[in-house]
Amino acid sequence: MSLWAGLGGIKRNACVALCTRNEVLSVCEQERITRVPAAGINATGLPDEALDELLAEIGHGRSDLTGVASAEDGFAAAAAPDALRMDHHFAHACAAFLSSPFEHARILICDRDAPHVTVWDGRGRHVSRVDWPWNGLGFADLYSECATVLGFGGAGAEQRMEALARLIPSARDPRVTELFDLADDRLVLAPEWRARIEQSIESAPPGERVAALAAALQSRIGDLLVAFVRRIAAGSATNRLCVGGSLFYNSNFNSRVKLAGAFDEVFVPINPGNAGLALGTAMHASERVRRGDAVGPFLGASYTAEEIKATLDNCKLTYEWASESQTVDIAVDALKKGQLVAWFDGRMEWGPRALGARSILANPFSPYVLENLNRFLKHRDTWRGYAVSVPEEGVGEHFVGPRSSPFMECDYAPRDRRRFEHILPGPEAAVRVQTVGNDGVPRFRALLHAFGEALGVPVLVNTSFNGFREPIVCTPRDAVRVFYGTGIDMLVFPQFVIRK
Repeated sequence: MSLWAGLGGIKRNACVALCTRNEVLSVCEQERITRVPAAGINATGLPDEALDELLAEIGHGRSDLTGVASAEDGFAAAAAPDALRMDHHFAHACAAFLSSPFEHARILICDRDAPHVTVWDGRGRHVSRVDWPWNGLGFADLYSECATVLGFGGAGAEQRMEALARLIPSARDPRVTELFDLADDRLVLAPEWRARIEQSIESAPPGERVAALAAALQSRIGDLLVAFVRRIAAGSATNRLCVGGSLFYNSNFNSRVKLAGAFDEVFVPINPGNAGLALGTAMHASERVRRGDAVGPFLGASYTAEEIKATLDNCKLTYEWASESQTVDIAVDALKKGQLVAWFDGRMEWGPRALGARSILANPFSPYVLENLNRFLKHRDTWRGYAVSVPEEGVGEHFVGPRSSPFMECDYAPRDRRRFEHILPGPEAAVRVQTVGNDGVPRFRALLHAFGEALGVPVLVNTSFNGFREPIVCTPRDAVRVFYGTGIDMLVFPQFVIRK
């Protein structure tokens, strides 16, 4: 058997994917195993703990590996039986296209690594570069620099700017429009554009000083991104697009590209950033046969009822046994009362967002839902909003946006803002949405429908199951520790319920 390990996120958010020609076996981030946030590779040159965990789950060891593939500097080739080094943007293109359901697609990569913007063509198993020159800063670099000018620094700066811009997503400012433009092969930036943004901050009304400007900057960059997407569509022989690179963590940009109409279908991978390179390198190296469907997110560790019970007994906990259908009813009753419910089910999802396997859930109609999440659970700014999950077939009834967002990758506008007022941190705020289709976690989908039958709307607030500044939980023991260390009211496993 040909068994390849792909690596991603060498410096930060290290990730491993195991792949054969027949299937993607598993994917897991290093932080989920070590419990060190954003953990990169070890001094050995490998994310040893995650790699060994995935190999052990399938009954193999490192000697069974055909090789290890990577697309970043820092990987120790001597640590692997056969090392394959790939071009960074090529690996992003493989991650975006080979994990998609498309047989033929244009591919756009927007990353902070040079050359910053590249265009590719994917057909069958092959990914080839399209001759499309680019010079200077890319879209991702510009967005990062804007976040810095607005005062957001360090890891997560772009995410905080995005969250702030989500408060007023329709904001426009003619002063911002004048700062950036798009030429054939580059972004055109006005002289002293950073200083002009700083002046705009100083002259804005205090109540909307940064939020409106953040939204206007994001809107202008989004305008230019859509214009570029239209250009590459004009020369494409396919009406499908795959995107990759760190820019496409931004759910506003994803929505705008999907809704632009330049391509009939747009695929955003589970993890478009460097951690996602693990999947792209593994799939390319293993020459995996395409199956005609997208690679799913639920490829991490799973635990049997016996293993969960052993953990609960070892911790000397009092718990309630229930059938899987009964646990759904119990969770719905708790959510109706406004309680926070931790949901642990099946194989752990990989990627930056919880999708129903390791989630904390809340009732979007509870008057204090944002306060409970921001102040007592996540310790975030009061203006931070949260994503919601909704059955895919019902998203259009309650939200305006793309047809689907299976990996919680897009922003939407609520149709009835009064109904969802308790989860909106501002009267104009957008909300990130996960659409849950038939390929989602079955029990989570059942929970959404049961909640909808109880309250009339099958929508739940869904945030990652983790404590303050720590990774998403992986094991039942992680789940128990976070449950008792936070303000979560109930922990629900497939057949066990723990209450406070």
